[in-house]
Amino acid sequence: MPYKVLVTEDSSQIREMVGDYFTAKAQDVFTLDFAHSGEAALEKLYENEYDLVLLDIMLPGASGFEICKRLRSESATPIIFITALGSEEDILHGYELGADDYIVKPFSLAALYAKCLAVVKRAKGMVLTQSKAVCGGIELDPVKMTVTVEGKQAELAPKEYFLLKLLMDNKESVLSREKIITKVWGYDFDGDERVVDNHIKKLRRALGRQSKRVKTVFGGGYKLTEK
Repeated sequence: MPYKVLVTEDSSQIREMVGDYFTAKAQDVFTLDFAHSGEAALEKLYENEYDLVLLDIMLPGASGFEICKRLRSESATPIIFITALGSEEDILHGYELGADDYIVKPFSLAALYAKCLAVVKRAKGMVLTQSKAVCGGIELDPVKMTVTVEGKQAELAPKEYFLLKLLMDNKESVLSREKIITKVWGYDFDGDERVVDNHIKKLRRALGRQSKRVKTVFGGGYKLTEK
């Protein structure tokens, strides 16, 4: 079954280019829906489920950042920003909101296609483990994609969830920032390693007293421990 993608872009030329390229590349891999504004995107997201969302930032109505924040509050659907805003501040903000990738215009259609395929495959693969993971007072259910801390459900954004899952899958092992980025953001991530530190801070806040289990290893990275 093809992956269903929502392309939110106010430029009709870019929408047409992306649609034509993806269709010509392989009709049975992706099926695309299009939205020309923030309001149209939110309406489609309310009515449909997607495997991937491509988001411009400077949209009429609601910005891509706003849409990403709202989508992340209730869904782990992968998000890739495609935008002319290429400053480090904008890129880091996009990742902090929970984006899976960030592409600056002008871009290669071939690279976009490859990134889309990598992101959806990675997202599908991260929920294959069926058994619950436990570390101290933290319990992660990979089927329901929920986390409970001392018996109470914790509110984690998708990136913090996948970060915690990676740490729990490698409990007591030190994971470098580079390895975390490769596993959670993907091989083609071209941002700063500081994005890991920012998400670790958010994860620790969500874990409350159990945050003591997320250890910083000087010169090494991070690990999750029972102690």
